[in-house]
Amino acid sequence: MLYIFDMGGVVTTTCAIVPRLEKILGLKEGEFLKICGPEGHPGGVDLLSMCSDGLIGAKDFWRLFGERSGIAVKTDWWHYLFHPILNEGTVSIVRQLKKSGHRVVCGTNTMESHYLNHLERGDYGFFDQTYASCLMGISKPSPEFWRLILFAEEEKPENAVFIDDREDNCRGAASLGIRAIHFEGAEKLALDLGVSLG
Repeated sequence: MLYIFDMGGVVTTTCAIVPRLEKILGLKEGEFLKICGPEGHPGGVDLLSMCSDGLIGAKDFWRLFGERSGIAVKTDWWHYLFHPILNEGTVSIVRQLKKSGHRVVCGTNTMESHYLNHLERGDYGFFDQTYASCLMGISKPSPEFWRLILFAEEEKPENAVFIDDREDNCRGAASLGIRAIHFEGAEKLALDLGVSLG
C-alpha cells in the first residue's frame, strides 16, 4: 500500500507567518495577501500560486512583491520566519507504516523557501520520497498532482491512501479513487489506519 502524507498541518503544524511579515514590512492586516493576489495586477497573477507551482523562486517572489508594493525586500522572510512544530504522533504513525513494509511518501504544496527549511530540519527524512509542488510544477487539489505521484510510484489509485488537513485536497485525491482521510489529529488518524500511537 502507498501512503501519501501532507506536510503542513499533518506532519508539522501549519505556520502562519503572514501577520509577522506584515509587521516587518509595515503593512496593515490583510494587505500582504492582497498585494500577492491576482486582483488588480497585470494578467491576474497570483504570486503565491506561482511559488507553490515552482514557476518562481524566492528571489523572483520578493522582486515582484517589491514591484507591486514599492517595498524593497532583500531578506527571504519566507525562509527565516518559518518555524513549524513536528507532530510526534503523526511521525510515529509514519514510522509504523514503514516498519510494516508500506511505502510512505510526502505529497505537499510548498514553495522553495519552505521546502529548503524542511530539508534543513530533516522533516522529509521520515519518508521514502518527497513530492513537493514547487518541484513538480503542480499543486493540490489538481488531480495531476496525484497522477504524477502514482505514475512515479508505479501504483494504482485503489492501492493508495492520502492524508491531508484540507478537505478540498482530500476531495481532489478521492476523485481519482484514492482513499482520502481528512486529518483531524494523530489519535483519530491512528484509529482510521488501524495502527497504535507510540
